[in-house]
Amino acid sequence: MIDPPAGLRPPRRPAAPTTGRQVVVFAEDDDADVDWSAAGITDVADSRDFTTGRVPAQTLREAGATVFARLGIAVVSAAPDQVGALRAARRPVLSVSPELVHHVLREDPSAYVRGYRDGVTDLAGRLGGSGGGGEEVPAPPVFEDTPVATWGVQAVQATTSPFTGAGIRVAVLDTGLDLAHPDFAGRTVVAESFVTGVTSAQDGHGHGTHCVGTACGPRVPPAGPRYGIASEAEVYVGKVLSDEGSGDDGGILAGIDWAVANGCAVVSMSLGADVAEAHPPYSAAGRRALQQGSLIVAAAGNNADRENGEFGFVGAPANSVEILAVGALDSRLTTAWFSARSLPVPGGEVDVAGPGVDVLSAWPMPERYNTISGTSMATPHVAGLAALWAQATGRRGYELWATLTQASRRLAEPSVDVGSGLVLAPQEGAGTA
Repeated sequence: MIDPPAGLRPPRRPAAPTTGRQVVVFAEDDDADVDWSAAGITDVADSRDFTTGRVPAQTLREAGATVFARLGIAVVSAAPDQVGALRAARRPVLSVSPELVHHVLREDPSAYVRGYRDGVTDLAGRLGGSGGGGEEVPAPPVFEDTPVATWGVQAVQATTSPFTGAGIRVAVLDTGLDLAHPDFAGRTVVAESFVTGVTSAQDGHGHGTHCVGTACGPRVPPAGPRYGIASEAEVYVGKVLSDEGSGDDGGILAGIDWAVANGCAVVSMSLGADVAEAHPPYSAAGRRALQQGSLIVAAAGNNADRENGEFGFVGAPANSVEILAVGALDSRLTTAWFSARSLPVPGGEVDVAGPGVDVLSAWPMPERYNTISGTSMATPHVAGLAALWAQATGRRGYELWATLTQASRRLAEPSVDVGSGLVLAPQEGAGTA
């Protein structure tokens, strides 16, 4: 086997933390019951037993097994050898994986300042022709925040789109939302917590409020510029990460199952674990969500350090083939220094890109607004745009995915960094195409 070039090799990292539970993926289109007794497992909960589609976090924590029926996945409190007995059960088992712990994806602000400075210097040199012969590369457009709209909202052309996401349900699975934020007063917001011991989806971290704001913030905020994309979408907030910014597969899968049960056309997840291999439960969840009309959009990851020659890799869950992975761009539409690069393996690709550097959005009161960076910030831009395209075309699932990639603006950046390019908002007449 030939080793990949150094820039494509993921840096050595400690193994992702696990919880001791197992995540079991069952075969599709199989109505056979699972013989849980074969593995000595009792007290089994099923998401279909809850009218709202939400499995309470305490139930997930206390049950011997929790089945997310719409996804064909179960989280089991048992040892791997005990779960192995399920492979002989009547319903085929496709995979058994350790339950991972995921975190919000935030890059180091101090490192960003250093990286951006060096990146601008390098870009200036290349545009000035100091990097070698050939035609001079035209300077890309430079976007800036204005009193009317943030640079990201302008770059994706949301300011000129007649679509608002009206009638489209968007789920943001993160640290929750400041439920009393004045910018969301009067909006349709359905909020649930999937964190053990936490009954409210109130955001005590800030990351979730920021992501909800970018995806679905108001068209004309009471104060400051427009920072949100799908201003009239119905907002579904799933608190799957604690106020400390971490959560496990069980809570995240519970959030996905809930979002699918409630007909959310778009599910935005700015979270992950730095593992280069695709995590089987998310491949199954992404595929089965798509089949039911829900597109999962996830952050590619912030594990690159491009100024020092490290390009990182797309982490879980974004590295599943069936989940749309989003890379980050700066205001010059160049790849953010921290944004993960594609690996040459199925699912390891960056699919599209969005604005992810110095992004202004909502923040828990009393701050109200904050500016931060990361592929976490690029992801809700794309999620909001997906809602606009869903409204404009009526497309869902696989068709919506294809539409987003076809509606992307090609960039001078390598496709391993930005995929199909910068996703753009639908304009007048898009729904008739």
